[in-house]
Amino acid sequence: MRQGYAHHAVLAMAPDADDGAPGAAVTVALCGHWEHEPPCPVAAHHTGTERVGDELRLRILFATEPHLEPRVRRDIDRALRLGQLTGPDGATTRWRLLRSGIREPSPDEAAHLDRLIRG
Repeated sequence: MRQGYAHHAVLAMAPDADDGAPGAAVTVALCGHWEHEPPCPVAAHHTGTERVGDELRLRILFATEPHLEPRVRRDIDRALRLGQLTGPDGATTRWRLLRSGIREPSPDEAAHLDRLIRG
């Protein structure tokens, strides 16, 4: 049975860069492409972003079976460590991963995680 998890990452990224590119890179790592038919094959997920100067803070919520949690976290980290994504327009967005790791879901994320768990 799926459970909900949260992952946090901080990237160094130019202020004029595409804030959506790192989340798209995570989707590519987990689903094969940023555009795909639901459901997500390994982990239903959502990436939220917050810009603070030259940093982009990501909050990734995901739902998967407990035995797949380590794999999903490795896939997220691998995608973010790559540090770039070329979008459909051919433009490449670059970033540098500063830190990444496990975070406990906050109480205000419970409803969103529940939707991810239910699919």
